[in-house]
Amino acid sequence: MTPPTLFERIIAREIPSEVVYEDDAYIAIRDIAPKAPIHLLVIPKKVSARVDEITDAREMGELWLTAVKVARQHARDYRLLVNCGQGGGQVVFHTHIHVLAGWENGPDSDT
Repeated sequence: MTPPTLFERIIAREIPSEVVYEDDAYIAIRDIAPKAPIHLLVIPKKVSARVDEITDAREMGELWLTAVKVARQHARDYRLLVNCGQGGGQVVFHTHIHVLAGWENGPDSDT
């Protein structure tokens, strides 16, 4: 049996995290190593290791709509990002969408 992912342990409340959104299917938390002034992770409670493992259009759409909903609750402008696989920068192998925002003058500025 595969051990639970970090995100499964957060969902089960075995590991503390700052939850900013939760419903029956998703949880959104603040990233502990933010790469932007606002850096959230939108995580489906149904486990898939990579976003490209999701083959159901409804499931994929709900994931992205949830990410947009969470992003809009925290910022007017934002970036949604998915790392897919180790070569794509994925570190935790449980599908998740990064919400990055909060730059005053855009992501390439110092503010």
